[in-house]
Amino acid sequence: MQIRSERTRQALVRATAELIADGRPSDAGLINICHKAGVSRGALYHHFASTAALAAAVYDQAHSRVVALTGEAFQGSATDAPERFFVALGEALRTEKVVRAGMQLAADGSVGPPCLRDDLLSLAGQRVADGCQDPVHPAQDLADLVVVLAAGLVALGYTDPRWWDGETSQRLWELLRPLYVPAKGERD
Repeated sequence: MQIRSERTRQALVRATAELIADGRPSDAGLINICHKAGVSRGALYHHFASTAALAAAVYDQAHSRVVALTGEAFQGSATDAPERFFVALGEALRTEKVVRAGMQLAADGSVGPPCLRDDLLSLAGQRVADGCQDPVHPAQDLADLVVVLAAGLVALGYTDPRWWDGETSQRLWELLRPLYVPAKGERD
């Protein structure tokens, strides 16, 4: 019985993520979610107090995923960490609807700021600033540049998914790489 309950809960989260990722947050209304998940309204309300609580569950799953991919990208060689971050983020946005949907949501499931995209950009900027020590370019300036590039990749990919392609991320990082000098002890 517990397995069935968890399957229903995940079907609701997946349906909500798909509706948001393939459209917009307002598409994830009660009727659309239940229809896509193949469950009754009662089943939705058994698992979630509201559609906002369900959207918050999408945010939670997406948040866990982007924190993990950011952590993985910034492990190892600091020199290529931002490139790994861009490639991993693009791949997640391209292939994982929960991440694509979660980027548009706030922790409470609303669409108001701050949304996951804002949290992710802040985290990535901090990781770049912490890992960079360039005598010519202040670390925060380079971190801001990485954040602007990441924000652009996220936003542009919604209208043209080629922006989420790993080759695009790598090509753009090649332009920035000469500006990025890892902190001492962080080099290869």
